[in-house]
Amino acid sequence: MKSSAFAASVLVASSLTSTSLLAADAVQGNAEAARNKTSMCIGCHGIPGYKASFPTVYSVPMISGQSPKYIENSLMAYKKGERSHPTMRGIAASLSDQDMADLAAYYGGNASTAAAAATK
Repeated sequence: MKSSAFAASVLVASSLTSTSLLAADAVQGNAEAARNKTSMCIGCHGIPGYKASFPTVYSVPMISGQSPKYIENSLMAYKKGERSHPTMRGIAASLSDQDMADLAAYYGGNASTAAAAATK
């Protein structure tokens, strides 16, 4: 009885430790660092009403002002192959976790920052 209670407490402690380590290792986005990373985004996502034609006609969404977490999760899904648009999969595959976090911080929640960058 004591050994199973001990094992359970070790399991809980282990779980808490790994959760804490994951939180400590979480990548923080830096909008300023993304300024040199946006060129691959604005060619499609910076054009109102733009439609991509490969592999099929696709209405490209505006990403300025989207939730940073949504942008980061979307990029990660493309990188993992959970989303299937070939162009986005190729772009996401070239991004590090830090790149994704930076782009999400840059575009997410701040439409004026992204709009200003598009005019520079």
